[in-house]
Amino acid sequence: METTVLKKIWLSPPHMGGNEETYVKEAFETNWIAPLGPNVQQFEKSIEDFIGNNVHAACLSSGTAAIHLGLELLGIGHGDEVICQSFTFAASANPITYLGGTPIFVDSEEETWNISPALLKEAIEDRLANGEKPKAIVAVHLYGMPYKVDEVHAIAKEYDIPVIEDSAEALGSSYQGFNCGSFGDIGILSFNGNKIITTSGGGALLCKDQKTKEKAVFLATQARDNAPHYEHSHIGYNYRMSNVLAGIGRGQMEVLGDRVAARRKNYEYYREHLSDQSKITFLEEPKGSISNRWLTCILTPSFEDREGIRIALEHENIESRPLWKPMHLQPVFKNNNSYVNGVSEDLFNRGLCLPSGSSLQTSDLERICGIIKSELK
Repeated sequence: METTVLKKIWLSPPHMGGNEETYVKEAFETNWIAPLGPNVQQFEKSIEDFIGNNVHAACLSSGTAAIHLGLELLGIGHGDEVICQSFTFAASANPITYLGGTPIFVDSEEETWNISPALLKEAIEDRLANGEKPKAIVAVHLYGMPYKVDEVHAIAKEYDIPVIEDSAEALGSSYQGFNCGSFGDIGILSFNGNKIITTSGGGALLCKDQKTKEKAVFLATQARDNAPHYEHSHIGYNYRMSNVLAGIGRGQMEVLGDRVAARRKNYEYYREHLSDQSKITFLEEPKGSISNRWLTCILTPSFEDREGIRIALEHENIESRPLWKPMHLQPVFKNNNSYVNGVSEDLFNRGLCLPSGSSLQTSDLERICGIIKSELK
């Protein structure tokens, strides 16, 4: 007797657009395989043109590398404290430790699930009272939802603290008509395989001027001084994106608008077909914010409800995932100072990310919603 294998539905798989192969083929045909080359330059230009607001982009090997270089550009070093949104992926916090710094975690507010301006101000005041001025703030547009840009940046300006705008999940999102990635002193993007567009692996550092970009590129290419031999006056990194991967990125940028539209359409489908379930709620967009809806997330009444849905989907070969476990609850950061209000812990316990890929078919969405409704009954 044959066993029927159910179609696998992934949480957020890559989705090629068509021209990626053309640009990669060009790299092979012209032997531009090594880092740098026309694809890198054109990919950076397409990012700059899309983000706007006079942003300069440097394509790197990952979003994590971009945060690392961003912190270094801001002068973060051994013993420095950096405030970091707690409700995020570990890559927002880990690079702080690479430089010998210490992450200080701040909890979320309920309207966007991002860093709480009230707690941010409280944390800064408390660190100052303890003789420690934070050297930077890492704020995250989680799941594509813009954080409270005006409030967060007003506080940062009041205390003269630079902001690293973690837009790893927010390419295509906007706030008050401006694209995410253009607000911080340093912005970062991720093109990891599960993001809204991908280069397989990769990321970008966004900054306000050409000089800062040039310094980032210098550090990302082993900090090699201008000499005929290999001369190094600074510690550098091997963080530059390859010309091959940048070719994928060029093709992906051409379909970014379609990808955002598809993800937002997924969200609307879920909301329409699950809103009659009194046990499920969704994160709405505050006025002035547009989310790319990278992942559609739901909140259930309890941990048990969330796990029931997750396991029911898993049994049907459908991938879903709990929301990020806050950094202040992670074993590796258990001794770090944190300023919490319980919001992110509650979101983690009750929240679930549903399949959100831009290649999902209506039949896939019907299948997912049917399983969720059946489980809730």
